[in-house]
Amino acid sequence: MKKHKRDQEHRSYVKGYQAAVIGRSIEACPYQEQSQMAYHWSRGWREGREDFWNGYNQASFQQKAASL
Repeated sequence: MKKHKRDQEHRSYVKGYQAAVIGRSIEACPYQEQSQMAYHWSRGWREGREDFWNGYNQASFQQKAASL
């Protein structure tokens, strides 16, 4: 069974989530400001940071990132 390539916006969201989990700042966004990709990356970053503040542990982060 072939694995379908995920859309780029979803991938940027997941990358942002992972960046927040490992402690990178929002300024570390690799995309051009005011772009659609930067929007999705920062959305993922905010959700990852919120989960971190709510006390999720490392196993929870990995499980959630895998399911995104």
